[in-house]
Amino acid sequence: MGTSDLNQGALEAKAIAAVTEELERQAAENPSKLSVRRTGGKLTVNGEIDVDAVVMVVVGSMAGGP
Repeated sequence: MGTSDLNQGALEAKAIAAVTEELERQAAENPSKLSVRRTGGKLTVNGEIDVDAVVMVVVGSMAGGP
């Protein structure tokens, strides 16, 4: 496994964490419109999602680098 593979894994982990945290934030902010449940490595999401906000946190997580 090369350095670029390790960096890709780190970037992927950051993106996953960013999406999960943003969805949980949105659910906490408006629980009547969105619910998020973690089960192991999976998420169950039900409701309205602000996709623009999710994209912004993913792009922000990528900008920081590995």
